[in-house]
Amino acid sequence: MTVRNAVIAALRAAADPARAPQQQAYMKSDMPYLGVGVPQCRRIAGSVFRAHPLPDADGWETAILELWRKAAHREERYAAIELLLFGRYSRWLEPARFPLVEELVVTGAWWDYVDAIAGRGVGTMLAAHPDATKPVLREWAKDDDIWKRRTAILAQLRARRATDKNLLADAIRPSIGASEFFLRKGIGWALREYSKTDPAWVLEFVETHVELSALSRREALKHLERANAAGAGQPAA
Repeated sequence: MTVRNAVIAALRAAADPARAPQQQAYMKSDMPYLGVGVPQCRRIAGSVFRAHPLPDADGWETAILELWRKAAHREERYAAIELLLFGRYSRWLEPARFPLVEELVVTGAWWDYVDAIAGRGVGTMLAAHPDATKPVLREWAKDDDIWKRRTAILAQLRARRATDKNLLADAIRPSIGASEFFLRKGIGWALREYSKTDPAWVLEFVETHVELSALSRREALKHLERANAAGAGQPAA
């Protein structure tokens, strides 16, 4: 049995038809759902991947693309992303796979796909191969495709002290004036996460980039404002 067939069988066994329309409506998805929650989908995918090991990087990429391109339900694409991120195959997630990542980002074109790929996938690639990954992200930050831009902005969400501040700034600046909600929100999210590590840098960035949208600014400062409120003895909002 192929990985794809095993994933489909396991997902269908866990399907909840009553839940599926609610998921589809919430995600505003043209593709239907089976009614499997994301945490359960991850557990199912991991179990299938452990039971059906792949022999090499080419087989891994092929399995990802089969799940992705032939998906009839959104959970199958979630499983494709989980295979991309599966720890056993992390050594294969290298800059040579950027065309694969790009296809998932551009054809997925929605936050539930892109955010996982950016923070967990591209972030892993960046940590392991910074010299080859950073130039690509700087190009993506200027791309016409908003989801490639969002990927570049969110790639360091988990980096904490390893964050490259110059790269973060370079990823954000081309989208500061964009009207697109997902770019504005992404900028705020990236800055908010980094404010937990380097609040002074984030505060200075916000203060010196007056052109930041109100949404980006509000999101960027949310953690700092809560921390200040707590430090002053006020209940955090």
